Formats: sequence, C-alpha cells, structure tokens
Amino acid sequence: MSQAMDRFPRITSMPAYERVAEAIEQEIVSGRLRPGAALGTEAELVRQFGVNRSTVREGIRLLEQGGLIRRDASRRLIVGLPHYERLASRMSRALMLHQVTFRELWEAAMALSLATIELSIHRATPQLIEALERNIAATEAARHDPQRVGELDGEFHMALEEASANRVLKLAREPSNMLIYPVTELVVRDVAQGAERLIHAHRMLVLALKERDVELGKLWTRRHLNDWRKGFELGGRDFDQPVDSVLLDARRQKPGE
Repeated sequence: MSQAMDRFPRITSMPAYERVAEAIEQEIVSGRLRPGAALGTEAELVRQFGVNRSTVREGIRLLEQGGLIRRDASRRLIVGLPHYERLASRMSRALMLHQVTFRELWEAAMALSLATIELSIHRATPQLIEALERNIAATEAARHDPQRVGELDGEFHMALEEASANRVLKLAREPSNMLIYPVTELVVRDVAQGAERLIHAHRMLVLALKERDVELGKLWTRRHLNDWRKGFELGGRDFDQPVDSVLLDARRQKPGE
C-alpha cells in the first residue's frame, strides 16, 4: 500500500501577538463586540492578556490591517467592520469556497432584509431609533468619504438587525452581510449620487420605524437593495461572477492600491 499523501501542515506554536489578535477577533465575529464599540486602551489590554505592550501593539496592528479595529480622532481603539480578506466567519469563507455569486447573495439579502424590517418596525425601541438617526447624521457628514460611508452603512444595517430582537435572523444574515458590506464602499465610489441615495433610503427606513409602517419599510428595503445592485453593475462588475473574484478585482481597482 502506498503511503498516504500528506494533507495537513505540521502544527506550530502561535506567537503571543497572534493569540491576542485571535482572541479579540473571536469577540468581534461572535457579536459580543459590535462595530463602533470601544475596545479599551493598550494598557487595559496589556493587563487583561497578561503580556507586554509590544505584544499587544503587534496584535492590534494585525487587526487594524484587516479592518477589525480602527482608531478614532483621539486615537482610541474602536471595533470596525472587517475587510473581506480577514473575515473570520467560517460560513462566509464557505460561501466564497463554494464560489457563490453576488446574485445569490443579493437574493438572500432581499429575503432576509424584508423579514428583518418587518420585525424591526414592530420592535424598535426609541433608543435604537435614536442610534440610527445618529448614524445617518454621521453618514451625511462623511458623504464624500466612500470608505467611511461603507462602514457606516454596515453599522446602520447591523443596528436594524439589533432592532428586530431576533438572534437567529441576525446570525442568518451575518455571513452574507460580511461579504456584501465591503462592496458598498466601491458602489458609493462608482456612482456620483451613491452616498446621497443611500442616506435618503436610510432616512425612509427610519421613518417607517417611527410610524410603525411595515409597507413603507418593505418598499424602501426593496428600493435600497435594488439601488445597491444597480450601483454594483454600473461599476462594470458582473453580478453572476463568484464573490471572491469580484472582490479581488475590486481591490485591485481601488485608488492607492
């Protein structure tokens, strides 16, 4: 009998900074740390992990490269939205391995978004509605920055999912969301009125929440997703291409890369 072909690499010990990065990444992917949440100072992380400051800094550097962590104006560490190449969600990676297309993602997002908005309209609290309005104000202020608009769009829809108060629905949406949200930046960059149309759609969705109007919410959910699709295709991208090839091509076309 011939010797079986080696399938797996030898296991090696992971450097401490990678363990720090992995522990923080798991908290973010699990949803226990949400985008926009404060992560704490470097000194606090040093104390919690029981490692030296350079180890924490190197772990943070890895997470910043992947978009999982960013710094605000005062240099505080804030949870961000992950770049697609650093996604830790196994299901998101499985979707890419199966070479699903953006058409399939869009179809699933449409069905799940309609379910989300209906529940959110019935269950949204005044506090969550206020948070959505703050997000819209921040998006308006950042409308000339496609990357920031993309991040805020992701945060807006995550807050809508939070308003639905349905954890199963939220978890069902996560894998496709993590592949769709990074592309919003490119859609906004390609379409002259992309940011303004996105902001208007968000305003109408919040209005539907305030008025408890399910039909209005569903109408603007459909319009918002159809707008996203039109923007995607206006950028010259093929809706039926596999997700991974679209994302890689888009990455190569980004300014400064």
